Amino acid sequence: MPKEYTFYPTPPDSPRIQFLLSINNSFDLEKKQSSFNKFVFGESKPKSLIKPYGVTINNGKIYLCDTGIKGIAIIDLQNNKFDYFIPEGQGRLIMPISCFVDIEGNLYVADGGRKEIIIFNNTGKYLGACGEKENFKPTDVFVKDNKIWVANIKNHAINVYQNDSTFQLIFSFPDIENNSEGYLNQPTNLYVTDNKVYVTDFGSFKIKIYKHSGEFEEAFGSYGNNFGQFVRPKGIALDRELNRYVVDAAFQNVQIFNKNNELLMFFGGGSKGPGGMSLPAKVYIDYENIEYFKSFVNPGYKIKYLILVTNIIGDNKLNIYAYVEPEK
Repeated sequence: MPKEYTFYPTPPDSPRIQFLLSINNSFDLEKKQSSFNKFVFGESKPKSLIKPYGVTINNGKIYLCDTGIKGIAIIDLQNNKFDYFIPEGQGRLIMPISCFVDIEGNLYVADGGRKEIIIFNNTGKYLGACGEKENFKPTDVFVKDNKIWVANIKNHAINVYQNDSTFQLIFSFPDIENNSEGYLNQPTNLYVTDNKVYVTDFGSFKIKIYKHSGEFEEAFGSYGNNFGQFVRPKGIALDRELNRYVVDAAFQNVQIFNKNNELLMFFGGGSKGPGGMSLPAKVYIDYENIEYFKSFVNPGYKIKYLILVTNIIGDNKLNIYAYVEPEK
């Protein structure tokens, strides 16, 4: 029987995005326990994703912030391993919401419970933390240009810190009145390019765009259930063509806009089947780890980049999609 593949958009439109697989627990990666092993040692239980939100991927490893375990789930694609990183002491996590891994392999975790960004090196050693004593609750973190960019939902701002041993606050933005278009009501997620900062403003149902200096440039989106509108916007990511991928937890999908803020398509939806979403939270785009997923792609197509989407509830806790192109 031929294998079935899930594509977006649906036929007869040309496929652009293919759903590859879901990962929910360690049994999705590791070999299941043999009958003899169960008889001798007893039945083992899988390690599971409980309530994942933030996700990133680096050097063959997927990192997921999971408030259900108060730690980070790490999926090692090269070795087919699934493990938990639950640090103690100074690095203890309370409510890890989002995370980022820099080019050196350092892990940055936005913890809404500790109200800090906690930093670890590539071996899991605690390096330090940054944040403010008052009016600070981080919901997302991004590292760019030796700076740590943080969505601070408590103070309606993006905080920018020096990425060195001091982790000092450099500045925050926007510094404008709350009746201005560039004001941030509830900044929940952000993405930083070479010269722009894209912020999901949950409170105004818009994506707001700023220069690195903090100067407001433009916004797109509005409240509503029509195409191109938002109800519960959350994660945001950009591909190399500056197409904007925006999660909406109410529509349970990801909408894709071009660099002119025009809606191109959407994928996902509330279906329980392959590719369906349940309270999606974060989206992450990756060009570097394609090799681990080539075997899942429909013959005749190749992967341009990967799209990872977390779901807080349901049976598809981590969905992995690919933007595909026909083989020449």
